[in-house]
Amino acid sequence: MVRREGDVLSMIQKGHLCVHMLDRSNSMRNKMLPPLSLITCSLLSCGAPSTETAVSQTKTAMSEVAAPVQNPSGMMTAYFGAGCFWVEEAMFEDLKGVKQVVSGYSGGSVEKPSYEAVTTGRTGHAETVEVMYDPKVISYETLLKVFFGSQDPTQVNGQGPDEGTQYRSVVFTQTAEEKAMTEKMIAELNATTYGGEIATVVTPFTKFWPAEDYHQGYEKLHPDQPYVATVSKRRYDAFAAKFRDLLK
Repeated sequence: MVRREGDVLSMIQKGHLCVHMLDRSNSMRNKMLPPLSLITCSLLSCGAPSTETAVSQTKTAMSEVAAPVQNPSGMMTAYFGAGCFWVEEAMFEDLKGVKQVVSGYSGGSVEKPSYEAVTTGRTGHAETVEVMYDPKVISYETLLKVFFGSQDPTQVNGQGPDEGTQYRSVVFTQTAEEKAMTEKMIAELNATTYGGEIATVVTPFTKFWPAEDYHQGYEKLHPDQPYVATVSKRRYDAFAAKFRDLLK
């Protein structure tokens, strides 16, 4: 089937990535498409519908409404978004002191959003991970260091080849202390490393909606999926090398 250039652009905007676009090439930065004859597309996207039967998950989100800062078991929660939640979940889940990570959506205006709705970029949600952690083992400040150190925080509304507001870099803060800590780290990183170009948004946490079952644990359940084996693996490996001492 022959696709018009507009059709291909629409696929890319929805996350259906082409092999030649796995790296943020100049053509992507300039929003230019190469001749269609050079494009070999596949569903290399974060969140492409699974063709396999969903695996039953035991993960349970802490809350679908404003989450308590600390639950009776002594665990605390933190909420971050930075590109595809598949790899974000995998990275945070491998940190010492993290009990569970749930992939989901936050920061939007639609109740109980679906992946299909979020991926349009019109609901306002960001792909987000809910990180349940033991503050006696790992601090919120350390989680922030991992968050900023495992992404490109200068990229606006996207992360790597995943572009759109649903992939924005964002920290959802639950307390004044978390907000102050996050803003302080951004200021320090802007001064020492990023020249004032950090695009990460700091916004108050309101609600977290768990994503569909097939998204949960996706990175580890599907290591050979094309997007995971290329884009996600490259990002995870860089994270693991940088934060080796924090890994379980």
